[in-house]
Amino acid sequence: MKVKPKHQRLVLVVLAAAAMIGAVLLAMWGLQDRAAYFVTPSDIAAGKAAPDKAMRLGGMVEKGSLKRDPDGVTVRFTVSDGKSETPVVFRGITPDLFKEGSGVVAEGRLDPNGLFVADNILAKHDERYMPPQMANEVAAR
Repeated sequence: MKVKPKHQRLVLVVLAAAAMIGAVLLAMWGLQDRAAYFVTPSDIAAGKAAPDKAMRLGGMVEKGSLKRDPDGVTVRFTVSDGKSETPVVFRGITPDLFKEGSGVVAEGRLDPNGLFVADNILAKHDERYMPPQMANEVAAR
């Protein structure tokens, strides 16, 4: 039995569509545990953040809250959004821009006691930041 070229194309299109759908579903299934939702200290205080789920905590580092443990790598601080505060602990090297009064995004998990255990710290610079090369060009004008 000979298959017509028209039917061959239809079979190929159906197989390609099925392969694409399968790839998308496989990627979504593989990444479902890696999704990190963004929360604020107010969300945590309101009970909207479940413990032991990957999330990103965003806010400002409270002035006077930054403490370094004697081991030299553990940092404790408080993140605030102006309404609520969340204590954070991070073990590792902090970014150069990380300091009190600056913006921060901490990636990690909330423990059952309300302490946010960060795996990664991302310091945010202000909106007026320019790369050094661009700042030099602006200054030369």
